[in-house]
Amino acid sequence: MQNFDIIIIGGGPIGIACGLEAKKRDISYLIIEKGTIVNSLYHYPERMTFFSSSDKLEIDDIPFISTNSKPYKSEALEYYRRIVTSKDLNIHLFETVVEVKKLFENYQIKTSNKNYNSKNIVIATGFYDIANLLNVPGEDLPKVSHYYKNPHFYTRQKVAVVGASNSSVDAALEIYRKGGEVTMIIRAKEIGKRVKYWVRPDIINRIKEGSISVYYEAEIESILENEVLINQNGNRINLQNDYVLALTGYRPDFSFLEKIGINLSQDGIKKPFYNEKTMETNQKGIYLAGVICGGMETHKWFIENSRIHAPIIMDSIVRGL
Repeated sequence: MQNFDIIIIGGGPIGIACGLEAKKRDISYLIIEKGTIVNSLYHYPERMTFFSSSDKLEIDDIPFISTNSKPYKSEALEYYRRIVTSKDLNIHLFETVVEVKKLFENYQIKTSNKNYNSKNIVIATGFYDIANLLNVPGEDLPKVSHYYKNPHFYTRQKVAVVGASNSSVDAALEIYRKGGEVTMIIRAKEIGKRVKYWVRPDIINRIKEGSISVYYEAEIESILENEVLINQNGNRINLQNDYVLALTGYRPDFSFLEKIGINLSQDGIKKPFYNEKTMETNQKGIYLAGVICGGMETHKWFIENSRIHAPIIMDSIVRGL
């Protein structure tokens, strides 16, 4: 069984930042990632543009050079991959953490491959792996997806896009421009205020001109093979449909946090408890980093404003070693 001062669960940008900080301080560490490097970014839509500028996505003062001020997904993948390889970070890919147990003064981490011992654990697992479900009949049909990749697939198809966030708006616009017949189904009265400022006018204008249909203050009640049933303020509408993109957001793995004894708020946000000065949770030696700190409020933390978590955590760990 291998022993480390720190095990970092999650190989996204913030997990990588934590690894860099540990390496600089000559602390023994291991990053464990269940997929590829920056796995969540890898599964983002292929044509995605970041909201943040490239300099705000930099970690450890390593320059991120992009062709535009707002980098593309492909540029981010290249940036973070080169950091991992050039800095020779100790990272195990395609290895899933199965269980974390307290063992005297250390923690035992069981994965899909082997077991490890560590004095400290950093959880930087993000939120993109678990979709918020509609919980309606027919959601398990093959025509329904909670993730969006490429608009080409939906050419000449009737596509219902559920939601009014950045991911929903991006998908609606791209599919429309590739010849798909798009209908947006939105609970609110308008397109979300947090939609990227250079995209929001575009979707509003496409809706106004009738290029993209929309049902505001509406929800899907059920999904059938060739249609969806919509409830709009009590009025039921049958909409002919080939595919449903339910882009209604994602959530952290709360069950994993609860299993290892991390307290969550009881207000529906499920914000994990942690000390903001150290990022340590109510479980001694277990720290949180990145978007997982916000619970259900996944818009609160992102790469730009959570990069600082890495040095805060390592400062705390060094003091305890």
